[in-house]
Amino acid sequence: MTVATPARPRALSRRNLVATLATGYLPILLSVLVVILPLGYLLLSSLKGPADVITQKLVVLPNPLHPENYSDAARVVPFPRLFLNSAIVTVVGAGIKVLLAIFTAYALVFVRFPGRRLVFWAVLATLMVPPQVSVVPNFTFISSLGGQDTYWGIILPGLGSGFGTFLLRQSFLTLPTDVLDAAEVDGAGHWRRLWHMVVPMAAPSIATVALVNIVFEWNDYLWPLVIVSDPHMMTLPVGLTLLQNSESSAASYGIVMAGTVMVLLPVLVVFAALQRHIVTGLTHGGVKG
Repeated sequence: MTVATPARPRALSRRNLVATLATGYLPILLSVLVVILPLGYLLLSSLKGPADVITQKLVVLPNPLHPENYSDAARVVPFPRLFLNSAIVTVVGAGIKVLLAIFTAYALVFVRFPGRRLVFWAVLATLMVPPQVSVVPNFTFISSLGGQDTYWGIILPGLGSGFGTFLLRQSFLTLPTDVLDAAEVDGAGHWRRLWHMVVPMAAPSIATVALVNIVFEWNDYLWPLVIVSDPHMMTLPVGLTLLQNSESSAASYGIVMAGTVMVLLPVLVVFAALQRHIVTGLTHGGVKG
């Protein structure tokens, strides 16, 4: 006697199609719209004139276009200088953060020393402290060293971040130890194993740490606002404050929006170029403690 097995729904059945749309594509579509619609409206608003901004009706498409908003924004605020400041702070700050994360994570995984787990828990503890809490102590310390209105004064306090160390440690734990042990037997020291074996194998995670730090450094607003008072040393996010203060009337919202687009565009380009590494890097080694 055979027991009849329940028939499985066909792959193209209406029930499967509805379930796929409701649980898969619809949430993805809503998430994309939540991200894209504000950016799209920001871009369109940067091309609007005063008549399209100061109105009781919602005007989505600018008519006519006002591309001169971008030139006006660049005229009011020294964007080339602000861009250079942001580029220096981002490249140097993010680069040092990545190097520190690589060295610290390698030591926590492959170097045997007493209290290694306590050091790791101390690194995790730094992630639980809101950055706003350290603004006043950092300002007092950096100011006492003469770091106001300097690049190193902007960069130094942000180097004490444990995110990259935590992520790379989890990634390094999943690397094949047999390969590293064989290299050690062949006489390879820590430096050679780090750069010739560990870094290439953990490249996706390192790229993720680099991308996250680049986005953070470029968009950081609070600390550069506190430590910098010279307009020529301000970064782009802080420079938007100058633009908003200079163009404070409602008729100039299009100019402010144009300045915002110019600030967001470089980091959006970098994010679009490297975003494929995010999922790979964040999930790589995420299941091993």
